Amino acid sequence: MYLIIYIALFSCFTFFNSTQNMKKIEVGSIVPQFSLKDQHGNLFSIDSVLGKKNLVIYFYPKDDSPGCTKEACYFRDQFEVFTEADALIIGISGQSIESHKKFAEKYRLSYTLLSDEGNKIRKLFGVPTNLFGLLPGRVTYVIDKKGKVVFIFDSQTQTKKHVDDALAILKGLN
Repeated sequence: MYLIIYIALFSCFTFFNSTQNMKKIEVGSIVPQFSLKDQHGNLFSIDSVLGKKNLVIYFYPKDDSPGCTKEACYFRDQFEVFTEADALIIGISGQSIESHKKFAEKYRLSYTLLSDEGNKIRKLFGVPTNLFGLLPGRVTYVIDKKGKVVFIFDSQTQTKKHVDDALAILKGLN
């Protein structure tokens, strides 16, 4: 009984403490500057694409988990439509470069996956956690060519809606 109470209190403390100091990116915000390594070990800087392409940045909990695989493959299946909308797809999670490389190869993902070990960029964006801080959140951001966030979708379970809504917003930009 005491163990359950301790775990519940610790989880709540961890959750509130971890989200308390995060600035949350909102619609209208300018995307923050960041650099991370991609699945090939190359450094990717957001500066290299700002002003050139619309961006769809999606944060996902974990490589190769059922929901994340479904979302990643749906982004893959719609890759040409995103290209037609002059948009780049960028997936970000806390797994290693090696994990991302295996995930991308296994499912033939043709877009960039960035390794955010330590979740610094997740925190920079203010992506919330779920289940008392135990599960990293799933949030998609659509960013126009000027670097302005024009849409945010946050849902742990509606994986296909992340893709469908991002496409609908992008079609409205062009």
